[in-house]
Amino acid sequence: MKYKIAICVRNRLAITKKCLEAIYKHSKHNYEIYIYDNLTNYRLTDHILYFNKLFQRDLIQQYTVNSDKSTFNAFSKVVALNQFGHHHLMDPRKDKFFFLVFLDNDMIVAPDWDEYLFQAWEHLYNTKNQDIKIVTQYPGGIKNAVNYPVKINNCNAFTGKYGGSGFWAVDRDFFTKVGFLDCKNFLFKNKKHDQLYWHKLNRAARNQNYTLAIQAKMALHTGGIAGSVCNQLTKNKSTDKLEKIKFKEADSKIDSLSFDDFYNGIKNKNSLYKW
Repeated sequence: MKYKIAICVRNRLAITKKCLEAIYKHSKHNYEIYIYDNLTNYRLTDHILYFNKLFQRDLIQQYTVNSDKSTFNAFSKVVALNQFGHHHLMDPRKDKFFFLVFLDNDMIVAPDWDEYLFQAWEHLYNTKNQDIKIVTQYPGGIKNAVNYPVKINNCNAFTGKYGGSGFWAVDRDFFTKVGFLDCKNFLFKNKKHDQLYWHKLNRAARNQNYTLAIQAKMALHTGGIAGSVCNQLTKNKSTDKLEKIKFKEADSKIDSLSFDDFYNGIKNKNSLYKW
C-alpha cells in the first residue's frame, strides 16, 4: 500500500531539494508527494522550474502555489494542510492509502524511515487502537511519555500528548476523525497550528494519549541550519521581516553541497534527532 506526503514549503529551496532527495533515496515503500509552496518571496522562478521538472518526471503528484490571498492572510501551513485534507477526502482511493505524512521542508528523513511508520500503523490497525492519532519520532516534543508495551521494528516506543507537526504520520481518516483547523483563528499569525490541533486531538482521543513516538532515527530537523521561517516572522516585527526569511547565505551554502556530502555532515548530529 502507498502513503501520501504533504510538504509545506516557504522559501529555503536548497533545503527543500535535500528534503525531497532524502525521500527519494531513503524510502522503502511507495508514496505520493503533494507540495504546497506558500508565500515564497525568494527564488520563486527557481521553485517553479525545479518542481516543474519533478512533476514532469512524476516525482511529485501535485504542486500548489499559494499567495496571501489564497491563504486568506492566515497561517499558510494551516491553509495548506486543510487543502491537502480536503483533497484527500475527495480521493476515491483514500481508503487504499496506509497513512498520511505531514512533513516540513526542513525535515530530512533517514534510511528506511517509512518502514517504522508502516509497522506502527499496521500494529495500530490490527489492534484496533482508537486513541493513537499520530506516529512520530521520540522524543518529538511529546510530554508525559510512558513506555508502550510493544516494540516497533525492534525499537522502543512511547505514548504521550503533544508533539511537533514537522513530522507527523497520521491515520488516513485523520481529517474525518480529528478534523480541520478553522482559518479565522490564524489570521495574520505564523504559529499555533500544533497547539490548536492538540486540543482537537485530545477530544478525539477521549483525553487519552494520542501520540506514539518511536525511539528511532527517522528524521533530522535542520531548521537551525536552514533558518526557521515561522520563528523569524514571529519574533521579528520590523518592516523588512520578509527580507529576513530569504536566508540567502544558508540557502546558497546548502545548495553548494551534494546530497551525500550534506547528509553525511548531519547524520551523526544527535541534537538534530531530538527536536
